[in-house]
Amino acid sequence: MTDWFSRIAGIFKRNGEFTLGIYGSPNAGKTTLANRLCMDWMGREAGKVSPIPHETRTANIVEHLEMHYNGKRLRMNVVDMPGISSKIDYKAFLKHGLSTEEAIQRAKEATRGVIEAIQWLDTVDLALTVFDTTKVPFDQVNLVILGNLRAKNIPNIIVANKIDLPKSRPKLVAESFPDHKCVAISALTGENIEELYKLIIESQ
Repeated sequence: MTDWFSRIAGIFKRNGEFTLGIYGSPNAGKTTLANRLCMDWMGREAGKVSPIPHETRTANIVEHLEMHYNGKRLRMNVVDMPGISSKIDYKAFLKHGLSTEEAIQRAKEATRGVIEAIQWLDTVDLALTVFDTTKVPFDQVNLVILGNLRAKNIPNIIVANKIDLPKSRPKLVAESFPDHKCVAISALTGENIEELYKLIIESQ
């Protein structure tokens, strides 16, 4: 995996491509957001969405997406990262109908995916950290992601996702991390997505 990552990252660096990394916990809505970006600007989806945690277990790369907003244009590579988790237990997959063998394999792949997502930090130019606003935002995984981004001086936008759900509390996300840019959206319905596009364009 390291050799593959080094080759891909090297290509991006040589081409001078702007790289947008989408980070977050499993099932926070990262792939739904990547699909929204790609549908809005390329007319196709980026990847598969599933209720099973760690559906994305390796970085999903969409190259050469062009975003236009208020007369500005930004060409980028979008990387939908595997979900970051502090603990990956194969038993958690059993309740989703996977066999023991399938669950163990998924747990192994998910663990490798976390490592790969962290490696991508050396290439990412802007991060979108996706929060599930139906959950408490101040947890270990979110702190680890934000801490790594800060340590590497990577610009970051917190995406307070799932505002279409009744239990959503986007204001709590913004209040928990007042030193970060934060935008509340629904990646599923597209609600307030234009505000996110504006922040992405203005970040460059």
